Amino acid sequence: MSRGGEMVYIPDDSDFSSFRDQCESLEGWHCRYNKNGVTVWSQGQEESCTVQKIKTRISCKDVPAETLYDVLHDTRYREKWDSNMIETYDIGRLTVNADVGYYSWKCPSPLKNRDFVTLRSWLPLGNDYIILNYSVKHPKYPPRKDFVRAVSLQTGYLIKANGAGACVLYYLTQVDPRGSLPKWVVNRVSQFVAPKAMKKIYKAGLKYPEWKRKHDPGYKPWVYPEQNTLPSVSLAELSVQHAESLENIDETGLPEDHLSTSDHEA
Repeated sequence: MSRGGEMVYIPDDSDFSSFRDQCESLEGWHCRYNKNGVTVWSQGQEESCTVQKIKTRISCKDVPAETLYDVLHDTRYREKWDSNMIETYDIGRLTVNADVGYYSWKCPSPLKNRDFVTLRSWLPLGNDYIILNYSVKHPKYPPRKDFVRAVSLQTGYLIKANGAGACVLYYLTQVDPRGSLPKWVVNRVSQFVAPKAMKKIYKAGLKYPEWKRKHDPGYKPWVYPEQNTLPSVSLAELSVQHAESLENIDETGLPEDHLSTSDHEA
């Protein structure tokens, strides 16, 4: 997503517009899954390619767009619904609508766990919302020995209001996992992992208002920037995270039979 491949920058209106177009367009996308209100598409090269673009869509009845926007920002609440997350925290703020953060997640056994450092930015568009991120390097948060540092080339959410008290959520991601993955993993992402993740977000949206009433209900720094107490980060401190500079591991030989049954839920 970075322009020219070298400079770290904060996405502007054209970037948000381009992302929205990608979410809403069907041209060049291949449907991989369509069941129970969740659709998954992939784009690009052969399915054996590990750096695929994946797009998912779910209709969320009884969840207003602004509620889902809060869910996707609220790191404290994420612990309640994101069972794949190991750790997440905000590192610092760049502007009123951009920050830098850390996220690590459990990969299905026997794969190694991955982590990211990303520049995230967001834009409310009337009744709709967009959140974007891409990977950056921060000198104080180098790759760790216990994780494979993966690279988000472009990842984001488009939340579209859909009548009174409902919305449609798009999730689009292109990630380099820094590993030669088995073909079954690539297939699993579109058939099991992505649909399951979207349903989790939907359920999290249904439960969020009650949870938030009991947990600092007025605190929403993504809506009220004056509440943000993160230390300031300068763009000059950051650089683009190039995948080639990171360790690349070969996991193509790992068997599928070690997966637990919970990984198969869709």
